[in-house]
Amino acid sequence: MATEIKVPALPESVSDATIATWHKKAGDAVRRDENLVDLETDKVVLEVPSPVDGVLKEIKFEAGATVTSQQLLAVIEEGAAPAKEATPAAAGKHDKSDKVDKDTAPAAGDQEVQPRAEAAKEQAKAPASTRPAPVSGGESLPPGARFTAAREGIDPSQVEGTGRRGAVTKEDLLNYAKNGGVGNAGGARPEQRVAMTRIRQRIAERLMHSKESIAMLTSFNEVNLGKVMAMRKELGEGFEKANGIKLGFMGFFAKAAANALQRYPAVNASVDGTDIIYHGYADISIAVSTEKGLVTPVLRNVERQSFADIEKGIAEYAKKARDGKLQLDDLQGGTFTITNGGTFGSLMSTPIVNPPQSAILGMHAIKERAIVENGQVIAAPMMYIALSYDHRIIDGKDAVQFLVDIKNQLENPHRMLLGM
Repeated sequence: MATEIKVPALPESVSDATIATWHKKAGDAVRRDENLVDLETDKVVLEVPSPVDGVLKEIKFEAGATVTSQQLLAVIEEGAAPAKEATPAAAGKHDKSDKVDKDTAPAAGDQEVQPRAEAAKEQAKAPASTRPAPVSGGESLPPGARFTAAREGIDPSQVEGTGRRGAVTKEDLLNYAKNGGVGNAGGARPEQRVAMTRIRQRIAERLMHSKESIAMLTSFNEVNLGKVMAMRKELGEGFEKANGIKLGFMGFFAKAAANALQRYPAVNASVDGTDIIYHGYADISIAVSTEKGLVTPVLRNVERQSFADIEKGIAEYAKKARDGKLQLDDLQGGTFTITNGGTFGSLMSTPIVNPPQSAILGMHAIKERAIVENGQVIAAPMMYIALSYDHRIIDGKDAVQFLVDIKNQLENPHRMLLGM
């Protein structure tokens, strides 16, 4: 029985998707729930699993094609067995006799291993120019590998792939560069033109829209994180035993932001035409960096969440982002964003607001600096924090006071735990 594989239903905000990678080819056996193809939208990469066991009979669109919701992608013949091509040697044996003496027959696997081993030896001896090209060229590389090839200046056709059916992976490209591989311009001035992924195009579009449509301004402050670090040191082990998750810095910042958003509702608002929408809840987008670009999954109702709930939510989203498992619903509906450039060493930056939100909080690297406290010069773990905001609806006074509120909570974390 034939089973049709269609593009999953896409939300109204996503009109179409691009076929990024087929993990199977026509004639391959597939198992139920095995991923067949990756579809890249403006926001996430969607996996399309097989609903049945069988054989992939037909592929309707190749990698790079644009498809829409419910469009037919492929056909699976349910319960069928993959076709096997008879080798010339096997055909000769059948001509002579239908039976093979099992005492003289090669051991299981020898018929495959020996020819492959000999072929590998012959290929290794052959000049590089005569070796077969890897299956995946630059156009059919997965987005992560495509980005790595462009960054390292590597011609993927010169790299031996270790992925499925000889596909070139990101790791193959990194190993090639590490071991002295030469880029596609002979190592002198390598360059390569690579098409933007759908996610990168969407990021670029939204950033330009933000710069052009928002009267954006950034205010700065600095925070002494000594007490937060002391609390993590004192309570971190017990917290992890009780909740099964580590007590991180982001939990403190998310909770402080949620509390401050309740006191400064304009920072938690958005513009809709000539109206301002004030949100009575704190759905905070946490910026996460992935191979495909920056994504911002949303923690819902942070004002009502405990530290353990926040840390678990952040950890779950980070894992889903790394594994490419984020869903569109995970990324929609945030009212405020927190981004942490400090994980990459950034000391100070001016983050860009993500419309229709009106503000974004930027965290940065923690550096021990000399400060004056109670008339004494001491060394303290300091962080610069930044708030970029839409000046159309947020006055400078509110923005500055919001940042001061964040600073006061983080410098007195025991008050923050009491909602003060």
